[in-house]
Amino acid sequence: MAAAKRFNILAVVQEGRLAYEALLLAATFRETNPGFAGTLYLAEPHGPRWPHDPRLTNPEIRAALEDLGAVFLPFENKVFGASYPHGNKIEALSALPDEPFLFLDSDILVTGDLSAVPFDFRRPSASMRREGTWPVVPIYSTHEAIWGALYDRFKLDMAPTLDLSEPADHWRRFLYFNAGWFFHQSPRAFGERFLRFARDLRDDPPEALASQALYPWLDQIVLPLVIHSFGGGRPAPALSVLDDGLLCHYRSLPLLYARESDAAVELLDNVARRKELRRLLRDWEPAREMIYRNRGAKARALFDRDDLPVREKAIRSRLKEAGFWLR
Repeated sequence: MAAAKRFNILAVVQEGRLAYEALLLAATFRETNPGFAGTLYLAEPHGPRWPHDPRLTNPEIRAALEDLGAVFLPFENKVFGASYPHGNKIEALSALPDEPFLFLDSDILVTGDLSAVPFDFRRPSASMRREGTWPVVPIYSTHEAIWGALYDRFKLDMAPTLDLSEPADHWRRFLYFNAGWFFHQSPRAFGERFLRFARDLRDDPPEALASQALYPWLDQIVLPLVIHSFGGGRPAPALSVLDDGLLCHYRSLPLLYARESDAAVELLDNVARRKELRRLLRDWEPAREMIYRNRGAKARALFDRDDLPVREKAIRSRLKEAGFWLR
């Protein structure tokens, strides 16, 4: 499979934590992708669905992001907003140029050359670095009944999506992604369908979901349905490099130091200690404590990366008990 042609990258930025995460995303991306042919877009939500303007107002951070090559992309929340910020990744797609795209959560470090990854943008896919977070199946139901109701709602055939190597009704048998990264050839078409499915499910969930929480999982519930509807599915083997470390989806800095690779930690430390970024990142408590006051190294010493707890919850608990949990 050949490497992908030109494509754009989309992430969401807002005032506060996401602004600092966007700095790390943009800095690591430019460090590892100096000749990238596409554009790094940072989408900014706004509109009456927010009680306060969520846009990035810090002029120094805005300037730093622009110096790193990022282009700000305003969009108005017409469906979600403050009630469901995860919906930003859905509504922002409509603002992109209608060219192949890769969406990235802001809490990602890019550790290698994305242009060398053989994306097939005709066949969308998403991250498989996930746990069985949804659904929580009650004793009177099954995974098959719950997911089947969703595929039926949108007139999709669930059978081709099943991983028959997994046991009957095991959560891994069903198509389920982490929405931290996903891609397709048309943000306009993908975003329209993503928004339509998400709004429909939010406003009128099928009876099979009566006991299920839709928040914060709505984007991850709908994403496999959208991907399947465009002929996509689980990532091709050649894309395994993304979840294997090329995209380091760290979720929080304490988790990054606890479980991510030595290469990812070294990259983070190198870009964060640049003078122009250090003076900005020191205003963010997790960076100040974990990077500049060296608490990240102490948190890292608590864990054996070759023998990590299976569940993220257990890692979080150990970090909290040791006083290293910051978000």
